Amino acid sequence: MTTTASTTTPAPAAIARDLGLAHYAARGVLENVLARHGATFPQQIVLRAAITSDTPQTPDDLVAQVQEFLKADPAGLRAVLDELRAKRLLVADGAHLRPTDAGRQLFAAIAAEATPISARIWGGIPAEDLAAAGRVLALVTERAEAELAALAD
Repeated sequence: MTTTASTTTPAPAAIARDLGLAHYAARGVLENVLARHGATFPQQIVLRAAITSDTPQTPDDLVAQVQEFLKADPAGLRAVLDELRAKRLLVADGAHLRPTDAGRQLFAAIAAEATPISARIWGGIPAEDLAAAGRVLALVTERAEAELAALAD
């Protein structure tokens, strides 16, 4: 009788393409959820920023904050603010924008649907793997932001 030892082949090291594909796969899931609620990814990010802020935000505050996250064009983000106001998800309150009850309800509905999906995607990944991924992603983000700053000069 011949016995064969089972061997575990280590996973290949992640490359930039792998990180991008993982990002787009996860974002694709979220965008599917958002579409069912009539929202776009940028709208959800702006709405999140308005809802989770500790203080009232001006349109410029929201654009600057979201631009930091998405690295998006400010003019495009201002168009997103206009869309959210047209949908009555954000309203003007003097110089500030505040989320409406409808905006908060939409945000909660999206979160309620996306949270269990996210748990299935991320669940069961060992803490040490998540810690390593966190370190790598932080370094990639830092380097990419430095490259963006150099390109802007």
